[in-house]
Amino acid sequence: METTDTGFDPSQSLQLIAETINKTKENIKEYSFCFMLWGWLIAIASFSFYILHSFTDFQYYYLPFPVLVGIGIVITISHYLRGRHITETFLTFFLKRMWLVLAGCFILAVLANIFQGHQPFTYTTLIGGIGTLVTGLVLRFRPLVAGGVLFLVAYVISMCVLAEYRPLIQGIAVITGYLIPGYLLKYTKG
Repeated sequence: METTDTGFDPSQSLQLIAETINKTKENIKEYSFCFMLWGWLIAIASFSFYILHSFTDFQYYYLPFPVLVGIGIVITISHYLRGRHITETFLTFFLKRMWLVLAGCFILAVLANIFQGHQPFTYTTLIGGIGTLVTGLVLRFRPLVAGGVLFLVAYVISMCVLAEYRPLIQGIAVITGYLIPGYLLKYTKG
């Protein structure tokens, strides 16, 4: 058989395609880290906020969020700086940029709500749902798609309940939308 313009014979081309598919599957597993990290951090912050606000007189009941989010940002940045040797595909390029944009939206939603004297749980749940759903659709990973849908359901529920229960709804949404799919993604067979 003839070789192609690239100098590969058909068996080399098939081997390259197989290696690329396997590398992409491994890269997809890499996303589990952030879903698990942020799932734990936001769930702990949400439940801590609820407990401190509802059952104590602690004036700084909101502190779990800035502390844990700050820790999460440092861990996420160091994680990605250590992983620079990983080949960036169009898929990873797109998802990283999408989540950077959504991170900016999270910050804007939180600041806007704080300045208006509201809790930001409803809008952060919506933004998390959009990001998780799109990531699940792009990766073709059904547990993340389901997690994104559950986030959106939690968003609707949070609009219908008293503000004091919204941190609980966000905590549950993060467990079902980030943590469970994150662990499933980590342990999926590639």
